[in-house]
Amino acid sequence: MLDEIRELQKLLLKKVKTQYKRYFFYKINFDRLTGIIGARGAGKTTFLLQYLKENPLPMSKKLYISADAIKIDSLFDIAKSFESEGGELLIIDEIHKFVGFELELKKIYDFLELEVIFSGSSALRIDNSKADLSRRVVIYEIEGLSFREFLELKSGNQIKTYSLEDILSHHIDIAYDLSKYYTPKVFQEYLQYGYYPFYFDKYSNYQIKLNETINTVLEVDIPSIFNIEYQNIKSLKKLLLILCESVPYTPNINELLGKMNMGKDYRTLYRYLDYLHKAKIITIIRPKSKSDNIFAKPDKIYFNNTNLHYAYCDTPNIGTIREVFFRSMIFQHKIEIPKKGDFLVDDKYIFEIGGKNKRFNQIKDLQNSFIVADDIEIGFKNRIPLWLFGFLY
Repeated sequence: MLDEIRELQKLLLKKVKTQYKRYFFYKINFDRLTGIIGARGAGKTTFLLQYLKENPLPMSKKLYISADAIKIDSLFDIAKSFESEGGELLIIDEIHKFVGFELELKKIYDFLELEVIFSGSSALRIDNSKADLSRRVVIYEIEGLSFREFLELKSGNQIKTYSLEDILSHHIDIAYDLSKYYTPKVFQEYLQYGYYPFYFDKYSNYQIKLNETINTVLEVDIPSIFNIEYQNIKSLKKLLLILCESVPYTPNINELLGKMNMGKDYRTLYRYLDYLHKAKIITIIRPKSKSDNIFAKPDKIYFNNTNLHYAYCDTPNIGTIREVFFRSMIFQHKIEIPKKGDFLVDDKYIFEIGGKNKRFNQIKDLQNSFIVADDIEIGFKNRIPLWLFGFLY
């Protein structure tokens, strides 16, 4: 079995490119048990193979296993055999595909001396697992490409990131420095096609690959993690199409139940929304006081990123696209829906999102309030170009 796994590893390592590293490559501090979770297609496998290739250990002491490529009865048995041959680093990709992975990881951690890195769906919740891995594992969650990373891959140039405070305080100077990279055309290209790294795979059709990715999340990943019958996957797909009708969706739960033909089954509807949120198909912004309660009515529901919005919605609304982009770029910050304005960030900053002619009417009397305007290259005072928020990571 180890020989077969190593042969597959050899083939994969030949294909992986190491020239470009994502924003998180040097930010992960590996422990004895480290988990990398994120949306399907966000770049987890590429990262793991890059790390495997560049890790200074001899290749004989490193092993990569993919759940997508090989059937294994016992992860622990493989790990034990690998350690007995002098192995030190075990990397397990798409671990949620292995039935009972929680107990297998616990056994590896408790009885072997291997360093283990694993990847899994963003819907994976280790803290709820049967083996209580939460005290043993360090989890890192990754996102798709930022606008900055997209530009780096297109141009071949290294482009620095900026903090939110930098952008709010110095956006005019930063925009002048970055204007050599920005054009409305390339920004629109990112909004439609640039969030997932496989856009740069010259052998794949992006739209087909994106639809395949979404279907795999709905039909394979979600049922493998949550208690949902396969026949109910159609309900998840129907729910996404309904959300398209008025995204950003301020939910009317009774209306949504009616469109879904679900009677008064609130709890199932909320579970479906939670599954899609955890799988990073949609993003739910919940009330501040109930942020951990999946049965609380959401303040807003967005698609997770603009590429998904374009893929699912026949007539994407430009106002929605702007809000989805802003929210997806500012994920590292605390986000709420205020009474006035579109977003409250870090309990301090109010943002109103719009086009170049957007006025301050709604937020003119609010401290730390900003207009985030599309279709402008350089801002002025508290009016900041939308595209600039694509350089936060």
